This record gives sequence, structure tokens and C-alpha cells, in this order.
Amino acid sequence: MEYQKLMLEKQDRVCLVKINHPEALNALNTVILQELDRAFDEIAADPETDVVILTGEGRSFVAGADIAEMSVMKAEEGRRFGELGAAVFRKIELMAKPVIAAVNGFALGGGCELAMACDIRIASAKAKFGQPEVGLGITPGFSGTQRLPRLVGLGKAKELIYTAAVIHAEEACRIGLVNKVVEPEELMNECMAMAKTIAAKAPLAVRYAKEAINRGVETDMDTGIVIENGLFGLCFATTDQKEGMEAFLWKRKPEFKGN
Repeated sequence: MEYQKLMLEKQDRVCLVKINHPEALNALNTVILQELDRAFDEIAADPETDVVILTGEGRSFVAGADIAEMSVMKAEEGRRFGELGAAVFRKIELMAKPVIAAVNGFALGGGCELAMACDIRIASAKAKFGQPEVGLGITPGFSGTQRLPRLVGLGKAKELIYTAAVIHAEEACRIGLVNKVVEPEELMNECMAMAKTIAAKAPLAVRYAKEAINRGVETDMDTGIVIENGLFGLCFATTDQKEGMEAFLWKRKPEFKGN
């Protein structure tokens, strides 16, 4: 599939998705959101991809949503734009395959929200994060008010959103917004190494684990345990479970097939 503002590249069982709009610091407009929507449908259906890395071209991950596009919107248009972004990010969050955000630079507004929709965030030491929307007269619109408190806690999320503060990567890591900070030249190597480590594991087990986590954190502990138990049981219907345990017992490397 051809894209105007995305680049897709596959390496082994990892798909690299790069937002390619550097002249606008990869700001999210309707076209980019629609292309992300299509790209993640394509990746979800690709049996040769097990892990995704999402990043931005140039010196920005995503500097935010496109202010020029938003500046002329009326209330209904703004609501629809927010719904589009929220739906695309939710698709990324719920996709069975893990997604790693390689945050190479600015991750502000919609960029921070996009990173939060990913499973794991690895940041360049030069990256900056924030939800500066209230300084523009709007709220976060792509689910930032929902994901940020779940990641960093209610009080810290309110502080960041109310003040529109922009924080450095190390502070983002300290508060739990980012998993790891690395030097800029090591970012893609670090992300690819982690992606390949995940891809070497039993694909269905990884996907069931992601589903158990995502569904479980949105409910109470007892319901979450029931969800986990059901998915744990499904693992025993897979050939990968037999292969993984047999390989362990025979002290050899497993050869997972994804079924």
C-alpha cells in the first residue's frame, strides 16, 4: 500500500513505521491520521510481522496535532477530529502485536498521546514530552486526559496538563511516562534489539499477555484475574506451548511458529 506521509520497512519480523512529515515536525493532520489507521490495519493482518516500532523522521517524533488545520475548526469539526485521533490511537493500543515508540525528539500534545498509545516508550536523551494544549485554548484531544493519569498518576497528570509543562526525557522516565532513555545515536538500535527479543518469543503468548494486561487494567482485580486465567488456558491449545516447554526440558532453543 502506498502512503504519502508514512514509511514502512520490515526487518525480520519487525515492522518500522516512520511518520514522514519533517517540514512540520511530523504534526498530525487528517491525512497522517488516516494513513496511520490504514497502516496499522495492514500490519495487523500481516502474518510476517510480530512487533512494530513507531517513530518520526527528522528531529521530532510528533510535535503535536496540526495547529494550522485545527485553527479554523468549529466545535463539531473539532469533536470529529478528536474522535478520529482517539480511534486511531485506540486501534494502536489494542492491536494484538506489541508496539514500541522510538521517541527521537519532540513528543508534544498529539505526539505524547501517540507515544502513550504504544506499549513501550524508549526515548532519545534529546526527547521532550508534554501536553501543552491548554496554552492553545483547548484540552488534550486524543485521549491524553485518560492515558496520562494511568501512566504517571492522577496528581502528576493534572500538574502536567494544567501547567502545559514540557519535560525532558529523564524526567519523563522518572515519573513512569518513558521506559528507558538512551543516547540519540543508540535509539533505533535499542528499539530494534528489544523488538527482536520480543519477536523471538511465542507470538500468541505475547499477544495474549498484551490482551490480559490491557483488559485487566480497565477493570477490577478479580475480573482481571478471570481474564488472565482464560487467556492462560488458551495457551495450552497452541503448538508453541508444547514447543516452548519441550525445548526448556531438553535444554535447546525453541522454534516458535505462532500457532
